[in-house]
Amino acid sequence: MKSFKRLAFLRIATVTVTLSALSTPVAWYISRENAEQQVVEFAQEEAQRILDHSHAIDLAGPAAPQHAARAVTVLVGGLFDIAEIYNASGVKLAEEMTPVGHELEPLLPKHGRPGYKKSFYESLKVSQDRWVMRVMVPLKPIPGGAISGYFEGVRLIPEWQRDHIQSDALVVALMVCLASLMCGAVIYPVVIHLSSENERRAQQVLESHIAMMDALGRAIAKRDSDTGTHNYRVAWIAATLGEALGLKGADMQSLIAGSFLHDVGKIGIPDGILLKPGRLDADEMAIMRTHVEQGQEIVHGAGWLEGAADVVASHHEKWDGSGYPRQLAAEAIPLSARIFAVADVYDALSSKRPYKPPMPFEQVMTILQEGRGTHFDPTVLACFESMALAVRDRIESLDEAGIKRLMADMIERHFDAMTA
Repeated sequence: MKSFKRLAFLRIATVTVTLSALSTPVAWYISRENAEQQVVEFAQEEAQRILDHSHAIDLAGPAAPQHAARAVTVLVGGLFDIAEIYNASGVKLAEEMTPVGHELEPLLPKHGRPGYKKSFYESLKVSQDRWVMRVMVPLKPIPGGAISGYFEGVRLIPEWQRDHIQSDALVVALMVCLASLMCGAVIYPVVIHLSSENERRAQQVLESHIAMMDALGRAIAKRDSDTGTHNYRVAWIAATLGEALGLKGADMQSLIAGSFLHDVGKIGIPDGILLKPGRLDADEMAIMRTHVEQGQEIVHGAGWLEGAADVVASHHEKWDGSGYPRQLAAEAIPLSARIFAVADVYDALSSKRPYKPPMPFEQVMTILQEGRGTHFDPTVLACFESMALAVRDRIESLDEAGIKRLMADMIERHFDAMTA
């Protein structure tokens, strides 16, 4: 859980900082653009006001230059530093400038005759400390009517207004940045809480699965006149060998489940055959061998326990193809079944059974080695040989409770991934 909290914190922090870094300049830009737009809209309204309050302005007749001159005189010195009026053909009728306008005029980019149909503006930085707005407005004496001329005005944005626009944009950007960071701070505990609840529920499901696996294993052992210790021993030996061979995650979980449930099909074998003290005849052996298919049917469709299917279906297959029920050979046999085969035979030979005493360690290893390349995968057997003495020393003196504790540690180590 600690690793999840750390990972969640890092990911949420990364996303939050990234969103903040992306949204802050965007918010600043949008706020600045909106402020500029307000200045432009005011300038456009001021220009249009000339026509709205004086219908006598005619930009097409012989007195058009005089009318335009009066209009630019009104506009310059108040809102604009340069004011120009053109007729409908784009010919300049009048121009007026303030002293500042005369300084700005050479710095402005030139353009051809106006012919635009909608108002627009340009934001221009003409020098290091001078920022101007150039407004272009098509003049329409009647809203929606024909264009009678064009007005173009240039305004030097004063320092106080420039500072005001910049500060407002900065405040908006900082608010967006703060909001992004606060969202991350609020989301983190919610994610951790939901994750903790999900982990708790997943742990409950896992515990129920393991309890089911354990109960089935004990039920099989009881039918086979065993205490159930064999299932724990062979599962631990197989898992230890699996670790040495690099199994992890779902592969290891399947190996453990399969080791517990490898003989689950024996539930369907008659007692007269399953508990017969002597050697089985050919017909009885044929019936006994059906426990593999019956085991497959039991775990098939059993949700999480279906992962045991590889071991249940193939734990009697042999490396040379002489096993049953499908006569699989070599790597066609699932790796988990090849691992289990070594662990199962080792434990069967090493353990006391009602019909036999335990074999000495050296004799057990000799029998295993005789099966190299015939019964057992040579690579798997070689790995087991390197660790067999340590395995014996670890479990030799353990009772059922002790081996259960060992297996509980193994399960906790490899099934935590199901709740991560």
